[in-house]
Amino acid sequence: MSNSLKIGDKVAVLDDTINGIVRAIDDNNITIDTKDGFPMMYNASELVLIKTDQADFSKYIDIKHDALIEKESSSIKKRSKKSIKSGTAPPLVVDLHIHQLTKSARGMTNHDMLSLQIDTAKRQLEFAINKRIQRVVFIHGVGEGVLRTELEYLFGRYNVEVRPASFQKYGMGATEIYIFQNN
Repeated sequence: MSNSLKIGDKVAVLDDTINGIVRAIDDNNITIDTKDGFPMMYNASELVLIKTDQADFSKYIDIKHDALIEKESSSIKKRSKKSIKSGTAPPLVVDLHIHQLTKSARGMTNHDMLSLQIDTAKRQLEFAINKRIQRVVFIHGVGEGVLRTELEYLFGRYNVEVRPASFQKYGMGATEIYIFQNN
């Protein structure tokens, strides 16, 4: 396997959510630099060459086109002005990316990761309700939409308004909720 990988190749770690660039090869031990700049060593059998990024398969891949960015940002502005008055407190921001929730996702199945993300979202939503925080932004990423769908189901059980978060601040993969509080 090490013969097929060379320095500079983009690789992903099997059974983990880590990917990076090959920086050194020593027999079957391969050192990669993660996207965060951390060097990590793996056995060659634990790595797979990435020829096409997952983001290239996203239905939003064409969002980089200027006209689409402007259209998306203006439609979000129109929706955002409906129920939130200017001058409100800044929202609680919750990043649900798995690398923000755990030191290592190694050994976690997709179900384990999704469960951790949903449990975190529920806990943060309950915290916001108890602390009377009216707005919460959940950063979930674009991906296949599984986490976003589960979040929508979770939010449906609460007295909240759900809408896309600010494209300028959070990109495409974020949802903002407005919590209707009883006085």
